[in-house]
Amino acid sequence: MTARAGELDYARWSRLWFRLGAQNDGSRTFQQLAAAYADPDRTYHNTAHVQHCLAELDRARSLADRPDEVEAALWFHDSVYVSWRCDNERRSARLAEAALTTAGVAPDASHRVASLILATSHQVLEAERDTQLICDVDLAVLAAPMPEFDQFEYAIRQEYRWVPDVLYRRSRSAVLRGFLLRASIYQTAEFRTRCEERARENLERQLAALAR
Repeated sequence: MTARAGELDYARWSRLWFRLGAQNDGSRTFQQLAAAYADPDRTYHNTAHVQHCLAELDRARSLADRPDEVEAALWFHDSVYVSWRCDNERRSARLAEAALTTAGVAPDASHRVASLILATSHQVLEAERDTQLICDVDLAVLAAPMPEFDQFEYAIRQEYRWVPDVLYRRSRSAVLRGFLLRASIYQTAEFRTRCEERARENLERQLAALAR
């Protein structure tokens, strides 16, 4: 099985699966993830998002205590995504823990991966280094250059196209304002240095656009 442009990288997945101690080749789980992220209704939480997250992890891998577990969590973190549900992270975490333990990965490692996925709901600031890192990786898009950030916001709107415009503007503004109200959007020094200023500029500009 080989990867083509725009697809998830099976060779990378296979190497990670082996390092985690899995007892099978992981191809069935990989195919399940690839199909989920390729769903055409996913205009943002898709294959490209996973690829971007993995690239961000590669850039900051030295920050992780257990980098393979952070990487596994990134592969699974949006494996379940339905825009009108509020339990996507919990369902993704359950799927990951079941897949990993079934494959023979140590239960404590499988549980830690699931906990990392739960952290990507971004409801609380995290204390553990790996949970801080996965949250920062997931939010790195907020600091994208303006055209990419605008495309991100457009893609999010498309995933919520069933929401009336007035309601969407109100709820999206609340989400973005919540990040701005933090003392810092990013939890690791590396991401704060690299991303904080531009992320705040992007969020302030988007909030102004949503208010129009």
